[in-house]
Amino acid sequence: MLTIYGVYRSRALRPLWLLAETGTPFTHVPVIQAYRLTDPTAPGAALNTSTPDFLAVNPLGQVPALRDGPLLLTESLAICLHIARKHGGTFGPASDDEASIMEQWALFAATSVEPAAIEILYTMRDGMGASPEGEGIMRVAAEKLKRPLQRLELALQGRDWLQDRFTVADIIVAECLRYAQGYAPALADYPNVRRWLAACQARPAFQQVWTQRAAEPE
Repeated sequence: MLTIYGVYRSRALRPLWLLAETGTPFTHVPVIQAYRLTDPTAPGAALNTSTPDFLAVNPLGQVPALRDGPLLLTESLAICLHIARKHGGTFGPASDDEASIMEQWALFAATSVEPAAIEILYTMRDGMGASPEGEGIMRVAAEKLKRPLQRLELALQGRDWLQDRFTVADIIVAECLRYAQGYAPALADYPNVRRWLAACQARPAFQQVWTQRAAEPE
């Protein structure tokens, strides 16, 4: 049985979305990020990333983490790719070449999309989005996203998904790009990307995990 550590309001949403798509049985241990708690060491505090029990799982103190039998993984994209290969059916690769393409999209998402996208997310989350300073930060971040989004726009020309079907690659890229979604100018010039992202987020499995995310404390 798979065990996923991490709350929905974290990068654990990525493998949790994939597991909702595949219907794979798993155990969920909702470990919250320590920085979100006033005193993560207080008696009765929620299981969090600073607790000894979780640090024994991941000494970095980050979620998500995955146990699959003796295997332990502590990086969200590696976790997603593992689940897709082993349990994913059509959501995973049908050949070695497809596996390589999915790995390429995962690396693209992590290196070319997420850093700038998360700048936008943090700026908006910190309440700076409406300020001149925040607008400047987000405009610079959107500029960094231009080339990756042009690449993604071209890849989605005339097709619904990154492969010939919806796969783990779509989940990974969509989740990294979601961080920039609140700043409309970032995606304004990329109709294929907006269409694809809306289709990803309209899927019942995404709606399921998003509802569960909304039920968690902010």
